[in-house]
Amino acid sequence: MKEKIKEVYVCSECGYQSAKWMGQCPSCLEWNTMEAQLVTPQPTGRAARMAVGDNGFNPISALRLSAIDQNAEHRIQTGTTELDRVLGGGIVNGSVVLLGGEPGAGKSTIMLQMCGAVAQLGQVLYVSGEESARQIKLRADRLHINSDNISIATSTNIASVCDTIAAMKPALAVIDSIQTMELHGLNSSPGTVSQIRECTSLLLRTAKEQEVPVFIIGHVNKDGAIAGPKVLEHIVDTVLYFEGERHLAYRILRAVKNRFGSTNEIGVFEMGECGLAPVDNPSMMLLEGRPENVPGSCVTSILEGSRPIMVEVQALLSKSVYASPRRTSDGFDYNRMALLTAVLEKRGGFPLSSLDAFINVVGGLRLDDPSADLAVVLALVSSLRDKPIPQDMIVLGEVGLSGEVRAVSNITPRLTEAGRLGFRRCILPFTNLNRLKDFSADIELLGVRNLSGAFSYIN
Repeated sequence: MKEKIKEVYVCSECGYQSAKWMGQCPSCLEWNTMEAQLVTPQPTGRAARMAVGDNGFNPISALRLSAIDQNAEHRIQTGTTELDRVLGGGIVNGSVVLLGGEPGAGKSTIMLQMCGAVAQLGQVLYVSGEESARQIKLRADRLHINSDNISIATSTNIASVCDTIAAMKPALAVIDSIQTMELHGLNSSPGTVSQIRECTSLLLRTAKEQEVPVFIIGHVNKDGAIAGPKVLEHIVDTVLYFEGERHLAYRILRAVKNRFGSTNEIGVFEMGECGLAPVDNPSMMLLEGRPENVPGSCVTSILEGSRPIMVEVQALLSKSVYASPRRTSDGFDYNRMALLTAVLEKRGGFPLSSLDAFINVVGGLRLDDPSADLAVVLALVSSLRDKPIPQDMIVLGEVGLSGEVRAVSNITPRLTEAGRLGFRRCILPFTNLNRLKDFSADIELLGVRNLSGAFSYIN
């Protein structure tokens, strides 16, 4: 008997299914994301086994943990040190990596550059569902990539793509992008929840069976998250995000999921005429062009994985012309900024309730490290008093609600990086100062217990 096709409504954000249309998804609470799709009910239980001719049980083969050879793992170098750092040392055979980012961030560019490097080791397959082979060739010429080991395919049929991967067994396969792929037999258009889920599952199965690493490029929605169901990120092994505005030259590659390495590492790139070039010293890049003896500017050190990075925080206070003063932050958490301004007014006695406050983190970075709290506070006070913070001083410390300055983690690599870049003084929590008795870098350590002690150094 032919199965009856029915219509269901599926959320394009989380994949929630409903028999009727709803304005708001009850799962992810997003509005206007329910889309109609035609589905064929799948048999379950005994009916499913009978459909494939399976009337019994088929046990799977299992290996003993001690019998698995862990020395067989071989990582493929991408040709870019920053990308290797984020991936955990290189590409793992059979892994599936999802790369997302804003339009124009450089996703296709870095993938083509990686293909050029891996092509020296073997065949590379680049599948595009958005561009023609001639358009990809134009980009390759601009990036000075010309190798006979790179094969370009333009197709949106995921079954044919997987068959090609199984036949070629390339050293690397790139899919650009997953939202353009479709699996024939599903009654939905490319980019829908069911298509993305099934296409990614088929790619994952092919990658594991053939031991071929696969990179998948994914589009992002208006909120900056990868478009499609959240299960997409659960299926793949690694999820990378390209951060950075289109009009800025610098891009940051961050791993939010990595089964083969740390998710704390970041890669910094500079977009140029010849593609993305790695930035080996991001601290020097972020401090380049820093103004001298200007109020409201303060330098702090954040830790991204094992790498300390020096960041400039800028603050500006001005008299408000509105009944409710403005609070604007770029690169720093808005709620955290509101908390720090409240602490400044309550514990420090500074009249900020009638002033507009603006915070900017230079270079496009986002500061999630609480060790940057004291730098933000001192930048605000410096702008209010119109007195600059010494040029050779960095500031570290987390600020509590009672105005105390609390200790930060991994203080030694932060100070070592600061000393290497020419900083000679550091305001840091007194708790950290007691633990640095054997620290021998040429930098003066100024321990403070609360905000009033830190304010004394910018008088």
